[in-house]
Amino acid sequence: MKRRSVVIPHEHGGWAMISVPYAFGMMAGTPQWAHAWLFLAWLFFYLSSYPLLQSFKRSASRGHLLRWSAIYGMAALGCLIPALLVRPELIWFGIPLLALLPINLAYARRRAERAIANDLCAILIFSLGGAAAYLLGGGAWDGTMAVVVLFSLMHFTGSAFFVKTVFRERMSPRWLASARIYHIVILAVPALIGYPWMTLAFVYSTTRTFLYGGKMIRPWKAGIIEIAGALQFLLLAIGLLQFHPS
Repeated sequence: MKRRSVVIPHEHGGWAMISVPYAFGMMAGTPQWAHAWLFLAWLFFYLSSYPLLQSFKRSASRGHLLRWSAIYGMAALGCLIPALLVRPELIWFGIPLLALLPINLAYARRRAERAIANDLCAILIFSLGGAAAYLLGGGAWDGTMAVVVLFSLMHFTGSAFFVKTVFRERMSPRWLASARIYHIVILAVPALIGYPWMTLAFVYSTTRTFLYGGKMIRPWKAGIIEIAGALQFLLLAIGLLQFHPS
């Protein structure tokens, strides 16, 4: 890495995880002008966390990485101010974020970022972005906020299982079985909590796992499958949420 280069995350899945739950939460409420500021703050928070995590693995360029983490972090705080002026309660989201981020840091220090527990921690952090967007859009600390987080968490956890079955754990029958069982279970969850129509948002990911799980596919093809899955989940989740009886 060049000493003066701009530090940008290369994980394509991260861009989907930062935007899809946020858009879901925003549309579950009422879009506001302040959503643009909150999204920028959320984006810069993600950009700040990447070089921070990388600094634990790249001691030779640690100073460079930490500088970019600080730059992005200051930008995040600056963009957060307009959103806080509209909805000061957003500050409470700092508590779970500060509790979860050290877990990711610990895995980065151990160079075990691929661990499923680390993935789940990161997915939960990104899913909380949907809760914040919902609150800013006139929402409350209610059931709708909970399902925005839950369904986002369910979708991207499924993605984590699927990606492992086609790459690092492709030869593991245990991982493939776990991924398939997980996707069968999530088809039942929406109905069990009173959102039966939302099951449709998880049909694609379940079908994808049974068709391609455990098979060798090229990274670009897996990327297309995941992008299509994220988009269909977002559109269906936004549309189907309205069918929940008030």
